[in-house]
Amino acid sequence: RDAMAPAAASATATTMAGGRTLLGRTGVTALRWSRASKGLHLVSRRPSTQSFSALATSCCPGAASTTAATKASAEGGGFDLHSSQLSTAAAASPGASPSELRERVRDFVTSRIIPLEATVLAKSYDGPDRWSVPPEMDALKAEAKAQGLWNLFLPEVSGLTNREYAPLAEEMGRSLLAPEVFNCNAPDTGNMEVLHMFGTAAQKEQWLTPLLEGRIRSAFAMTEPDVASSDATNMQATVVEDGDDLVLNGRKWWTSNAAHPRCELFIFMGQVPDESLPRHARHSIVLVPKSAPGLNVVRRLRALGFDDAPHGHCEVEFDNVRVPKSNIVLGKGRGFEIAQARLGPGR
Repeated sequence: RDAMAPAAASATATTMAGGRTLLGRTGVTALRWSRASKGLHLVSRRPSTQSFSALATSCCPGAASTTAATKASAEGGGFDLHSSQLSTAAAASPGASPSELRERVRDFVTSRIIPLEATVLAKSYDGPDRWSVPPEMDALKAEAKAQGLWNLFLPEVSGLTNREYAPLAEEMGRSLLAPEVFNCNAPDTGNMEVLHMFGTAAQKEQWLTPLLEGRIRSAFAMTEPDVASSDATNMQATVVEDGDDLVLNGRKWWTSNAAHPRCELFIFMGQVPDESLPRHARHSIVLVPKSAPGLNVVRRLRALGFDDAPHGHCEVEFDNVRVPKSNIVLGKGRGFEIAQARLGPGR
């Protein structure tokens, strides 16, 4: 831990599928697991000038090379989120310094959000319309957007590095409502990053733009009830090609946002049933409209007694869900690459 502290403390790092290389904004830290001492040992640390594709290949043999959209930035050494243009409706305050943005976020949370917490949360816990969006939230979002405090999590919008964004996230963390008010709430942030980094132009137009504008919500369907899903190679859900379509089958749970009345998109991760492929190239990620036949929200789960209305954490069934092949993200078997890229900024 001490050996890697300088790299780890400076920014979010992304652990690749091989579990040996951390890609952060200051450089690359290579670690090796020792069976004898049952610990991680620092092998090397170097400035991050090597491409993300090379890193992915070196630490995860057999993994396909990623696209230019995720090449390591020569300046920052992290994922390059600046590779495509975003909707102007997503823009944050131009030219504002990180410290200024932090003060503005803090003031907004203190003066506008926290005074409404009791009212909004009471509706979520006990109100007759628990699974609808409180009008106070829409009003707060409109106000935050008008002030340019919107989509601050995404570097191309905000101009912030991960390190600069972290204090803003800390300020938002003072209220259960705040991240969503600024359109900086999980799982939508990670899903927007996936679409921004890997989506086609058509996928971005259909899904990324309305997410950035806050018109819809989304869910990430990965964890499964019958296997230890922390190791995604255990996954049982499948993605099978059938002509021009993909057929999805499986059961997911703890799928956040699945019960939200404005959730329109599920990002589904499943296995490609082809054992000839390398172990970490057998998963695909597919965009699934919530309205797709065969997609069924089975139940809303509780954590510590709470169901987190109106978002919910749900068990979801995919029963022969059929979508066009154009809904696959990045390509067949690229799910692990995408999932790792999504994980980094979230951590």
